[in-house]
Amino acid sequence: MVLKKEELAWAERYWTTTNYIAAAAIYLRDNFLLERTLQKKDIKDALLGHWGTCPGINFIYTHLNLLAFKKEQQILLLVGPGHGFAAVLAHLYLEGSLQKYYPDLTHDAEGLGRVIKSFCWPEGFPSHLNPGVPGCIHEGGELGYALGTAFGAAFDNPDLLVAAIIGDGEAETGPTATAWHSTKFLNAAGDGAVLPILHLNGYKINSPSIYGTMSDSELRSLFIGYGYTPFFVGTSHNEMASALEKSHALIQEIKQKARQKRVKRTPSWPMIILKTPKGWTGIKNHNGERIEGSYRSHQVPIKDPKTNQHSLKEIEHWLRKYNPQKLFPQGKVDASLMRFVPQGAASIGGNPHAIGGDKRVQLKLPDAHAYAVKVKKPGALTASSTANFAQYLTEVMVQNSAARNFRIMSPDELASNRLDAVLRVTNRAYSWPHSNDDETLAPEGRVMEMLSEHTLQSWLQGYVLTGRHGIFPSYEAFLPIVDSMVSQYLKFITTSQEYPWRTPVSALNYILTSVCWRQDHNGFSHQNPGFITTLLNKAREEQLVRLYFPADANMFLVVGEHILQSTNRVNVVVADKQIIRQWLSYDEAVKQAKRGAAIWDFASNANPDIVLAACGDYQTQEMLAAISILKTSLPELKIRFVNVSELNVLGAEGVYPNALSELAFNQLFTSDREVIFAFHGYPSAIKQILFDRVKSVDLARFSTTGYIESGTTTTPFDMLVRNGVSRYHFIIEAATRGAKQNKAIASKTAGLVATCKKKLDEHHAYIVREGHDPQEINDWQWK
Repeated sequence: MVLKKEELAWAERYWTTTNYIAAAAIYLRDNFLLERTLQKKDIKDALLGHWGTCPGINFIYTHLNLLAFKKEQQILLLVGPGHGFAAVLAHLYLEGSLQKYYPDLTHDAEGLGRVIKSFCWPEGFPSHLNPGVPGCIHEGGELGYALGTAFGAAFDNPDLLVAAIIGDGEAETGPTATAWHSTKFLNAAGDGAVLPILHLNGYKINSPSIYGTMSDSELRSLFIGYGYTPFFVGTSHNEMASALEKSHALIQEIKQKARQKRVKRTPSWPMIILKTPKGWTGIKNHNGERIEGSYRSHQVPIKDPKTNQHSLKEIEHWLRKYNPQKLFPQGKVDASLMRFVPQGAASIGGNPHAIGGDKRVQLKLPDAHAYAVKVKKPGALTASSTANFAQYLTEVMVQNSAARNFRIMSPDELASNRLDAVLRVTNRAYSWPHSNDDETLAPEGRVMEMLSEHTLQSWLQGYVLTGRHGIFPSYEAFLPIVDSMVSQYLKFITTSQEYPWRTPVSALNYILTSVCWRQDHNGFSHQNPGFITTLLNKAREEQLVRLYFPADANMFLVVGEHILQSTNRVNVVVADKQIIRQWLSYDEAVKQAKRGAAIWDFASNANPDIVLAACGDYQTQEMLAAISILKTSLPELKIRFVNVSELNVLGAEGVYPNALSELAFNQLFTSDREVIFAFHGYPSAIKQILFDRVKSVDLARFSTTGYIESGTTTTPFDMLVRNGVSRYHFIIEAATRGAKQNKAIASKTAGLVATCKKKLDEHHAYIVREGHDPQEINDWQWK
């Protein structure tokens, strides 16, 4: 395809204009159109930004504008090399989408000067893509996630084309490598499309990129193997326009055939491989060293114009090559420059899907009470918290099937985590050929399973940030894989709240199950509650994280209903899949959930000598087992039992969200009694969250236990023993500490402690001999 003369002239002019704005934004604080000789005072003191990728981004964005205009195609753009924000800023300014939210960034000399100066300027725009500009659902500061996030945005958006720019460095990351397989989960009939654009300029920060050193033949073979039809493009406007037209036509053909049920089972989706020099159109050489086409153009090509007159002249010569006064006649953006640029909601930056809160529709939720476990007596019934919640999720799927705005994204663990009841009403999403024995796979499935936590996280982020809802169930041990990703996501949500036009999006919801305490069969590698600790840090810093530890199925159900309604948060629900004892009625669970912690009267005395507390399902069950023995062996010891179902409430007011007041905290834990606290995760997490209460609470009276990195392939009860959170450990500590307050039990304490230590020795001998826990442990019931 050859562009018309008018189109070619426009493309060259528009691209040149954006290159000038991007370069000027890195350097200039004044003299924005070079109306006089460039002086040192015109240069910013802090030179920041990444020039090397900008010309390529500008080239791509220019031609995406042309495609969107000619085909009336709505396009959402994700820029993996988000550090090239100076380029994106230039386009958002020219297309007018920026002015909608920043009225002073007008298309005249004053507005142009403001946008150039605002880049990397205090109270201006940062160096990376960010929520402070429209069109953005992915910052790109941390490389690897653009492609997966693009697919998340495309799911259930049948008319949307998501273009994803992937840079040299990003292409080398593990998350990107797995995200290429996302086409195998894309439903050509009901989903949108993703057009990956691999931008190879040959270098990363200091080294040649892997993909940049591969031949075209090698690259073609690689991406054909992934399932793509690659189009190679060089530095020609005609080549780029042709590749985009062919890609768009191929996408439309695939989608049309799918809707007519004539789809090829392995459609070969298009992608573009663009090869340009790094720092294209910039400074060729400086001080005898190559700049354009080398790693030296990656960030700021010349760093010393404030102190070096020769460098200042080089920069002026470079910027004048763009002929800014001709680009901006009378200092204004020429209206003819907008000839092929879509406007308003049709513009790339103005794409409404990027403001997901505006697209969000509240989920239709069934009455959770109808799925409650009928608890009439504490501890009498047993159930699986996740299996029970799965019944509720099944109805959530049914009630929202028409809206197609809810998905479950999980590693290959849905059945293992006992959430597979949802497969009665939906399938697992998969579009490529598979065996007839795999009867739960179908292109329109609402469950997405892939053994790449990175890709699942990317999918869910893209899905949620474009206005939909989802949950991410996983084995507890493996969610630390996405620690960094969720941290970046929280930064995005935190920053979004600074802009009123960024309306709230659905919460990002995790369910951590197959927990460390019942990974006795899989062993030490599967025993890791570290994700909780990472998110606890963010709960303090970002105020957007809620950590839930429901002790039974009804509490899980109440919490589960709540997280599906919440917005602008990250919710983490930690509960095991195994069958455990049930404690609270539904109404009691609702009451406790409002506060996040409660005294369980059925296991407590008035005016206690000591407080026993638990956060976590197995910790709750074990602590209650200890209390039942203490009630028989030391009836004189007065005990209060406190169950904590939301970890945040332990923190200080104003530091952690939903924290208990000082009065409410002391109502639970007293103001002076010793507290034995059993936690699901690392004990340091409880010490951390309590630290900010040090002014109002004597923390020395809190004794905290939890997972202390002691595990192996063993029995379930032995996992508790190994980490010092068994009933016998709690009895020993409660009796010893309680005797300080209640002298009447002092004479009985030594005997009870000796009995418990003997029980621990007998337990070890028993499991070594028999290979399973004793019957008195397995069959224990609350009395």
